[in-house]
Amino acid sequence: MIRTLVSFCIAVWLAQAQVATKANERYQTEEGRARMMGGLLSPDREQQQRPAELVAALGIKPGTTVADIGSGPGFLLPYLSRATGPKGRVIAEDIFADMLDKAKQKIAAEKLANVTTVLGTEDDPKLAEKVDLALMLEVYHHVNYPDRLLPRVRDSLRPGGRFIVVDYYRRPEAMAGGYAIEHIRADRDEFAREIEASGFRLKETRDHIPGKMYVLVFEAGEKK
Repeated sequence: MIRTLVSFCIAVWLAQAQVATKANERYQTEEGRARMMGGLLSPDREQQQRPAELVAALGIKPGTTVADIGSGPGFLLPYLSRATGPKGRVIAEDIFADMLDKAKQKIAAEKLANVTTVLGTEDDPKLAEKVDLALMLEVYHHVNYPDRLLPRVRDSLRPGGRFIVVDYYRRPEAMAGGYAIEHIRADRDEFAREIEASGFRLKETRDHIPGKMYVLVFEAGEKK
C-alpha cells in the first residue's frame, strides 16, 4: 500500500513538472496569442534564429514530406516549402486555430502550393500521413505532456524518418524577446533524455547558434 502511494505521488509530481506553465502563459487567451503573432513573424526573429541557415543545414531532400509541429503563424513555412520543392509536402501543425488561420494567410500570400495545415492537440499532432521529418523550432519547451505527444510523433515517422528539435539553451544569455530563464522548463540534455524515454534514439547534437540555440536529431527506435 505504501509503495503504491509513493509511486502514485511520484507519477503526479512528474506530470505536474512537465507542464510548461511559464512558457505557455502568453498563449492561454486569444488576445495573448494575437499579441504574440507579431513577434513570431517579425524580422527580428529571422535575425535571431537564422531560418534559411537552419533549414539548409537540415539536409531536407526535394520530394520529401516535412511536418512543422507548432508552426504558429507560419514563420518557417516559406523555407520548408522551398526545401521540399514542388513534389514535396509541408504540413503546418498547431494546436490553436487562430495561429493556423494566420499561417493560412501566409501560405496564400506567398503562394506556398505544397503547404497544408492541420489542427492538432496537446496530445496528438493529428498527422494523417507518414512524414520524413517532424520538426519543432522553439516549440519543445512549450510541450506540456511529452509522454503523450512524443509516441504520436514517433508513430508518424516513415522508416528512416527524423525528429528534430531546435530550441534555446536554458541560460540567461540565451534568452531572447525579454523571456526569463524560467521560460525554458529544462535544458538540452534533460530534453534529450526525455525524448529518448519515449522511444527515440539521439543521433546527433550540435549548435545552431553557438551558446544560444541547439539542434537535437532523433530517429525512431525499435518498438518494444
